[in-house]
Amino acid sequence: MARLIRKEVRVPASPSEVWAAWTTTEGAESFFAPRANVEARPGGPYEMLFNLDAPPGFQGSEGIKVLDCLPERMLAFEWNAPPEFPNVRGELTRVVVELEPAGESETLVRLTHSGWGEGEEWGQAFAYFVAAWHIVLGRLRYRFETGPIDWSNPYCPPLTE
Repeated sequence: MARLIRKEVRVPASPSEVWAAWTTTEGAESFFAPRANVEARPGGPYEMLFNLDAPPGFQGSEGIKVLDCLPERMLAFEWNAPPEFPNVRGELTRVVVELEPAGESETLVRLTHSGWGEGEEWGQAFAYFVAAWHIVLGRLRYRFETGPIDWSNPYCPPLTE
């Protein structure tokens, strides 16, 4: 049976606002990563840079591409493991983000991460992303409740959310 990570969060914003957060460089930098390069079109870049002091190729999701998008509804992109998982970093997985209106100016965001391989390092990467996507989605909600993430002191949602 294929392993999947499935997460969801309600965000106090319209689908168009949430879409802009996921699909623009400025939006991604407000919750996802300190630096981003995003073009919301199939084949466009979907690069999130987390460790700006690391050498190129080790900063984040360099080289990652958008796979598909349906404006204000669905975004699919490749994803890779961080450098601490060198045996699986070069293997790409798939992330799908779906947006659904949920009442007055609220959006339900569903994230599914698939494409996992087998083996110990794959298992470690899977566990890493179970926690990482919790943080990303918590920061997305925080961004609309409170404001953009201050990357010098980033918000970290409690594990009980």
